[in-house]
Amino acid sequence: MEYTGVTYDMIYKAKQNLKTIVLPESEDMRILKAASIAVKEKIANIILIGNKEDILSRCINNNIDISGIKIEDNLKSEKRNLYKEELFILRKHKGISLDDADNLLNDKIYYATMMLKNNDADGMVCGACNSTPDTLRPALQIIKARKGLDLVSSFFIMQTPNTNLGLSGKFIFSDCGLVINPTEDDLVEIVLESYDSFKKLLNGEPKIALLSYSTLDDIKDENVIKLQNVVRRVKEINNNINIDGQLQLDAAIIEDVAKIKAPNSSVAGKANVLIFPNLESGNIAYKIAERFGNMTALGPITQGMDKPVNDLSRGCNASDIVGVIAITALQSSAIK
Repeated sequence: MEYTGVTYDMIYKAKQNLKTIVLPESEDMRILKAASIAVKEKIANIILIGNKEDILSRCINNNIDISGIKIEDNLKSEKRNLYKEELFILRKHKGISLDDADNLLNDKIYYATMMLKNNDADGMVCGACNSTPDTLRPALQIIKARKGLDLVSSFFIMQTPNTNLGLSGKFIFSDCGLVINPTEDDLVEIVLESYDSFKKLLNGEPKIALLSYSTLDDIKDENVIKLQNVVRRVKEINNNINIDGQLQLDAAIIEDVAKIKAPNSSVAGKANVLIFPNLESGNIAYKIAERFGNMTALGPITQGMDKPVNDLSRGCNASDIVGVIAITALQSSAIK
């Protein structure tokens, strides 16, 4: 399979440090095709969760080669008792019994999450046929946010054919998938995590714009004041972060507009990390960019999790899944 642009970059980097990614949705043909590609092209080692005979039968019937892929049956695994005991310890404060923990492991996503918790896998990719809550709930309960963080958020890696924008056409959009109405504290964490994600995955210098309906105006609106406070607080935490806001989208990414609306800004006209004020605006924006603007969208990718767990769009294809597998592997490589 041929890849271009940002997907090619992610896959190339993932091949340099092979990681093990668990895929619990073995009933989905797109997952099986992506697993086959990932192993054949040496992008990652893959573990599929489910009944071995059923998986092999589906692959044979659809001419999918999964040689070299480990299959773990969550109902028969030798590690099930260990995972059950650990899951009970982790969740007994919520009132679950040992039997409850055992029953949860019948769910392949919970089982895969326990594999990740026990370092039997480096990352998990799921969501091709499960909702975002069903995909991320086990991870939020078991893996949780990285130490020092209170929030798990998400981002998309976006690429436009116009290489004059962003970092040679590449952007991070955040948050477009998880945090519905971020508070000021939430936005500070989203900015800091997006900054790290950009540096680790895109290897460039982030220029962060907090987007709004006005550009650096002294407007007595609580939403604008919130963004201005976020800029101030981020600079207090790390003065090396190049951030500005509030900025309108055109002022953030178009230099000619920036010269008029924000001539003294070091970010305006050059932004490559776009932070949206809420989930509604972020989710709409990435879909407009993808559908009307011919941008490639990779994600949503979670950030802030102690170990990488990523949620697929249910409209994804096998190529999309391979890209997310590569990103998940890179996130694992970046975790200290």
